[in-house]
Amino acid sequence: MNMSFFDQFASPCLLGIPLVLLSLLFPTLLLPSPNNRWITNRLSTLQLWLINLITKQLMMPLNKNGHKWALILTSLMMFLLLINLLGLLPYTFTPTTQLSMNMALAFPLWLATLIIGLRNQPSISLGHLLPEGTPTPLIPALILIETTSLLIRPLALGVRLTANLTAGHLLIQLISTASTVLLPLMPTISILTTTILLLLTILEVAVAMIQAYVFVLLLSLYLQENI
Repeated sequence: MNMSFFDQFASPCLLGIPLVLLSLLFPTLLLPSPNNRWITNRLSTLQLWLINLITKQLMMPLNKNGHKWALILTSLMMFLLLINLLGLLPYTFTPTTQLSMNMALAFPLWLATLIIGLRNQPSISLGHLLPEGTPTPLIPALILIETTSLLIRPLALGVRLTANLTAGHLLIQLISTASTVLLPLMPTISILTTTILLLLTILEVAVAMIQAYVFVLLLSLYLQENI
C-alpha cells in the first residue's frame, strides 16, 4: 500500500511511451497560429496580459541592470507554472516533484547571480557575509553562519518546491483512496470526503501557481542583491 502511494511520482507509460511527453505537448495548443496581426483573438490577448503581469511583478524588485534577466525569469516562471499544472492531470506526473530537476534549475541560476555579484561588486557581495557593527568575538561565527546560509539557498529553493508539491499530491492520493474505500461502507462519509477532495484539488492548483511564483521571485531577489 505504501509503495502504491509513491507510484504516482513515476511517469506512466503507454506502449512504452511516457505519457508525460504527450502531456507536455498540450501547451503548444495554446500558441496562437501564425498571422500578420499581433493579437488575433481573446486567448492571445489573455496570454499577453498574463505574461506582461508576470514580467512586471518579477522586475519590480530589480533595478535597470536586472531587467536583462526579464526573458530568463519570465520563461522560467511560465515553464514551472505549466509543469506544475500539467502534473494535476490524470495519467501524468509532476517533474518538479523530483529534487534532481529542481536543483538543476536552482543551482545554475543561483550560481550565476553569485558570480555576477563577485565580478561587478566584490566588496559589497563579500560584505554581506559580515554585518556592519559586529562585535569582534562574533566575527568568525557570523561569517560561518552567513556563508552557510548563502550556500544553502539553492538547496532551499529546490527542497521547498519539491516538498510542497509532493505533500499536496500525497494528500490528494490519500483522500481519494479513503473516499473510494468508504463508498460501499459509509456513503455519506464518502461524499463528504469527495467534497474535501475537490476543495483540496482547487487548493493544489493555487499551490502549484504560488510555488512557481515564489521560486522565480526568490531568484530575482538574489539577483537584486548582486547587481
